[in-house]
Amino acid sequence: MIEEAPAKAPQRKTKIGIVVSDKMQKTCVVAVDNFQRHPLYGRTMRRTRRFKVHDEENTCKIGDQVEIAECRPMSKEKHWIVSQVLRRANPIQAAGRASGGDAEEVAR
Repeated sequence: MIEEAPAKAPQRKTKIGIVVSDKMQKTCVVAVDNFQRHPLYGRTMRRTRRFKVHDEENTCKIGDQVEIAECRPMSKEKHWIVSQVLRRANPIQAAGRASGGDAEEVAR
């Protein structure tokens, strides 16, 4: 008899980025940087893409470094889900970025 190999779950694409907005319910916006060489001049350029990501428990805050994984479409623009939070943001720095002020002024 021929034995069948067990069916493997498909490998999902993953990316690592920084949370730049958490103002929506169960959704955050993650910015993912990609570095590419300019085809003519050879200079390294930073290209940033922003993804809308599903965050079921609203655990992500601005400045967190997260890993996101591709999933089924959940809405018109939301096709990614937070797989894990890699590093939490410093609350003082995150508060400073959110208000647009200096981190030292927020700490006082």
